[in-house]
Amino acid sequence: MGMSAEEVHAVKAFGWAAKDQSGLLSPFHFSRRDTGEEDVRFKILYCGICHTDLHRIKNEWGGSKYPLVPGHEIVGVVTEVGAKVQKFKVEDRVGVGCLVGACHSCDNCSNNLENYCPKKILTYNATYHDGTTTYGGYSDHMVANEHYLVRIPDNLPLDAAAPLLCAGITVYSPLKFFQLDKPGLHVGVVGLGGLGHVGVKFAKAFGAKVTVISTSPNKKEEAIERLGADSFLVSRDPDQMQAAMGTMDGILDTVSAVHPLLPLLGLLKSHGKLIMVGAPDKPLELPVFPLLMGRKMVAGSGIGGMKETQEMVDFAAKHDITADIEVIPIDYVNTAMERLAKADVRYRFVIDVANTLKAA
Repeated sequence: MGMSAEEVHAVKAFGWAAKDQSGLLSPFHFSRRDTGEEDVRFKILYCGICHTDLHRIKNEWGGSKYPLVPGHEIVGVVTEVGAKVQKFKVEDRVGVGCLVGACHSCDNCSNNLENYCPKKILTYNATYHDGTTTYGGYSDHMVANEHYLVRIPDNLPLDAAAPLLCAGITVYSPLKFFQLDKPGLHVGVVGLGGLGHVGVKFAKAFGAKVTVISTSPNKKEEAIERLGADSFLVSRDPDQMQAAMGTMDGILDTVSAVHPLLPLLGLLKSHGKLIMVGAPDKPLELPVFPLLMGRKMVAGSGIGGMKETQEMVDFAAKHDITADIEVIPIDYVNTAMERLAKADVRYRFVIDVANTLKAA
């Protein structure tokens, strides 16, 4: 077992942590490492709450290590840079997403795909190179190797840009990779939550015709009026689904609950692509016959590498894409988790760390 950061690290830090799998978060004193030669330290201003945080604090995926400080949609302002840092200076607006390390020698790393490195180090609940536990953004400051920071352009508000660092890259990367970023394509987005609502915005910015596919008919107006989708399908309505059969080039499935794939495969044209970016905790049923009948593809995609994450944030700045957020104080975080579990948020909670996180 690695040593705890309390034993080896010099810089005092304060945040909120889950202490066990009840998932209840409470104030937590810990420490972070000194600023190394290639490190950037920054004051955390905002941190988004991702569905992953909820799974992790309750150990729903297994492997949670307590105390656990969640948060991987982190933005703030640089306070200190190491001697060899080249890309950032004090006062820069920066963000850290899901990754803080990788091996930098495998095929994935050499292709700017650190997110698929078998030795990638996650921003929290992982073990850093020095053997200590990584702690996330529900905290007052952070230090990371400069490679894992992105620059947040000046025209993006920090609070609404924070969720781009996980939700944004999670939908941007597959749209690019599976070539659904060309004008004139028809893209479906399943689920209008934290991922889905940003997926709609990116797909529209790429020039696609976008259809939102949801179990909730009451989200129709929202999807079309506010988020700019072109059409809306109620997935539980067989007539609507039948009428849309064979019309889509690709579908981004952002749902993290167990749900049937057969109706979605039916919506695809021949050679269409169903891309999974949600993470259901039980296996889904995959009917193969409909894949054969149209040479269709089911694929998955997880976040993105650092180069692409910067590219995504710059694209978002250019097209004025941010998440729709509800900003909350840190002491509301347990209530926010309960609401998130019920999908009662439009569409991302963001913690106002700078103004509400106070050490007792």
